[in-house]
Amino acid sequence: MKKLLVNICSFLLLFNITYSQILNPVKWSHSVNKIDNNTYELIFTADIEKNWHLYSQYIPTGGPIPTTFRFKPNPNYERIGKVIEPKTIEEYDPTFNMNLKFFNTKTKFVQKIKTLTNKNFKIKASVEFMCCDNTRCLPPEEIEFEFN
Repeated sequence: MKKLLVNICSFLLLFNITYSQILNPVKWSHSVNKIDNNTYELIFTADIEKNWHLYSQYIPTGGPIPTTFRFKPNPNYERIGKVIEPKTIEEYDPTFNMNLKFFNTKTKFVQKIKTLTNKNFKIKASVEFMCCDNTRCLPPEEIEFEFN
C-alpha cells in the first residue's frame, strides 16, 4: 500500500511539473538603455506565444488581473513617470463580459529613471501578470528582475 501511495504521489508530482512547463506562454526578459549621463530606460520585454494574450496595465474593475510593475525603493534613483506600454489591442471579451486591452505578440514596457548617484547600484523590480487564450486563463504570476 505504501509503495502504491508513493508511486501515485510521484506520478502526480511529475504530471504537475510537466503540465506547468507546458503552460508558460509569456517569457520575460529585461535590459537597460542609457539615454544620457543620469537617465536610463528599464525595459521589460514580454514574448507571448501564439494564441495567448497578456493584459494591459489598464483593466476595468471586475476584469482579469492587470499587468502591474513594482519597484523596490532605493535612494540611488527616482522613477520618471509611470511604466509606458505600447499600443494595445482592445476587444470585447465574453469571458469577462467587458472590453479589455491586451497584447498578443512580443511587447515592451519602459520605465524611465534618473540616477541620483555616480556609484553602481542595483534596481529590483517585479511584474505581476495574467494571460489567457481562447479557452482558459492561467493564474496570476509574479516575475522578479534585477537591473545593474
